[in-house]
Amino acid sequence: MKASLRTVRLALAEPLRISRSTMSARDAVWLTVEHDGVTGHGEAVTSVYYGLDTDTLVRLLAAAGTALARFPDPESALYAAELTPKDTPPAVTAAVEAALFDLVGKRAGVPVHRLLGTEEPPVAATARTIGITSPADAAAQARRLTASGFEVLKVKAGTVDPEDDVERVRVIRDVAPGARLLLDPNGAWTPAQAEALLPRFAELGVEAVEQPLAPGTPEALGALAERSPLPVIADEDAVDLDDVRRLSGRVQGVNVKLAKCGGICAALRIAASLDGSGTELMLGCLTASSLGLAPAVHLADRARWTDLDGHLLLAHDPWTGIGGTDGVVRANDLPGLGVVEVGAYEDVA
Repeated sequence: MKASLRTVRLALAEPLRISRSTMSARDAVWLTVEHDGVTGHGEAVTSVYYGLDTDTLVRLLAAAGTALARFPDPESALYAAELTPKDTPPAVTAAVEAALFDLVGKRAGVPVHRLLGTEEPPVAATARTIGITSPADAAAQARRLTASGFEVLKVKAGTVDPEDDVERVRVIRDVAPGARLLLDPNGAWTPAQAEALLPRFAELGVEAVEQPLAPGTPEALGALAERSPLPVIADEDAVDLDDVRRLSGRVQGVNVKLAKCGGICAALRIAASLDGSGTELMLGCLTASSLGLAPAVHLADRARWTDLDGHLLLAHDPWTGIGGTDGVVRANDLPGLGVVEVGAYEDVA
């Protein structure tokens, strides 16, 4: 197998503000793996939160691509006991695994979801994120999104004055009375703030809240979930299988992102560990192209909550094939991941 890399810049249609940062663009590194004239693709994106800059991703993906040469074919690499070294960041492992799934599916002539045992292409209503913004802008976004078909809106929270968050949710509820609302403070609240605020958001019809408390205190998160009038979904406190096992049965949901846990196979192990626990699966994402989102879309039928809108936040998506503009993401029956490069990107030197 031979591997090559390409680095591109993904600009957002508009800056996205959350409690800890504002983002207007990020770099993506594309890994292409070729074997016997067939190619597979995977994507990893930069992340300040996870400590992954462009140079780090390029270095690690180049090393991982070189290491694939030790395998006789992509099938043996994909199902190896250790695809990448144990200290490899999960986002890198996920990108390598995605490229191999894409390649193996193309060689077999089947989509990835069939490799995973699902005959019909998964289809799911995805949340669409509304960042921290003015009430007027939030209301305008909510009107536009629900008119386009979105049934689930994810509202970012965590401003200095929590009343701003309450007002943002209130105006969104007013203009989108039938929408399902999710709330995500990205760990911005203290336990006391969460105890005071969650009943108010429950009155506004919010369906669930992600990571209301700062990560690093899973016991406090579990204790809050026991008393919360809303389902509590762990995100930053639920990185890998060990984290999920500690929270299983204590919170109502865990947000699994392939770039956070290490890819499709890791996500499936997490999903299996939740069976019968009372804790349900949410599939989330980073802002990325359709190539980066596609592996999770092939798992979308396994989640209670689906938040796979990262490609929809871009000014131009350089790949296509998973839908989402009407509020629904869809895998398809094309071999592999089922995405096609369409250009509209800026190369990074």
